[in-house]
Amino acid sequence: MKRKICVVITARPSYARIRSALYAIQSHPNLELQLIISGSALLTKFGSAIDFIREDGFSPDAEIYHMVDGETLLSSAKSTGLAVIELSSELEKMKPDAVITIADRFETLATAIAASYLNIPVIHIQGGEVTGSIDEKVRHAVTKLSDIHLVSTQKAYERVISMGENPSSVYITGCPSIDIAKEVLENPDMDFDPFDKYKGVGNTFDVASDYLIVMQHPITTEHYLSNEQTLQTLSAIKSLNIPTFWFWPNPDAGSAGISKELRRFREYEGHSNIHFVINMTPKDFLKLALSSSCIIGNSSVAIRECSFLGIPAVNIGNRQFGRERGNNVIDTNHDASTIIQSIKTQLNRTDIASEHLYGDGYAGEKIADILATCELRIQKTLLL
Repeated sequence: MKRKICVVITARPSYARIRSALYAIQSHPNLELQLIISGSALLTKFGSAIDFIREDGFSPDAEIYHMVDGETLLSSAKSTGLAVIELSSELEKMKPDAVITIADRFETLATAIAASYLNIPVIHIQGGEVTGSIDEKVRHAVTKLSDIHLVSTQKAYERVISMGENPSSVYITGCPSIDIAKEVLENPDMDFDPFDKYKGVGNTFDVASDYLIVMQHPITTEHYLSNEQTLQTLSAIKSLNIPTFWFWPNPDAGSAGISKELRRFREYEGHSNIHFVINMTPKDFLKLALSSSCIIGNSSVAIRECSFLGIPAVNIGNRQFGRERGNNVIDTNHDASTIIQSIKTQLNRTDIASEHLYGDGYAGEKIADILATCELRIQKTLLL
């Protein structure tokens, strides 16, 4: 009898972190894929990731709306509580053999709580890593709620075990997002027009020439500084006067402040060569990134996928503090002058090569094979 594996995707980055595993689970003879889409992955203002999921051939078994509008600390807390309620009801109906929850967003915690109290084994992707903000608390809390751990790196493996998890339940698979990066390296041609396919707002430019990418999200523990932090990055990008794709922030506390400054900049600096985009498919985004000169901001994609692709990255601030990184990344603070200097440094580098820190591009297959054969249990044997 096939094992029913329910995957809960709650936000646009979550899809990239599990896409190749979805294909592998779907095609595995001993597994049955169940798919729940919820949270910001359903919302147009954050790019409607569900549309890309459907385009890739997946049919969600359920769609759950639980996001409270506002992008504040309070709305995040309430959205988490609503997600626990709604996911509990849906999981009770679907009765999966195991539930996969991804990374470290607040919806990830809701998934782990709901499944745990229904006595459904919880499988956690990307546990054992270290970063700043509230993600650190969420990630490690989900580790303790989870029964099977599919980690990306050797250090993450060691960290999960050091937290008291049984080594027999921890597997190094690499990150499924690297599987997409591998596909892109094998077929790097940018076979789409980003302006025509994804529209966005702002002037267009020649993507055959140099351009930058900015992905800057709020830092939940510094949400009150989001406006000023955004202004510093905007000032740096404007001063450099290099064509830039700027992607919309995720729905965490402080996002409203970032969005406000971006809209204000668009209104008063409409002549600039910054093109604002909400979202892209994971593969199209990495193709765009591969052809770029540098990626700037605080997204983990600059550290994970861009390390594999050998793309120069400037990481700003504390959001990714402590995360393992390759030679492609340099760190800077939220100051326009230091951001400018860091970007210039990266633009002049010739020593950046592909690194396999977060996997070799076969994570999806490894994950499916593990899910088909591992012992699924809800009673932990902790080693303390």
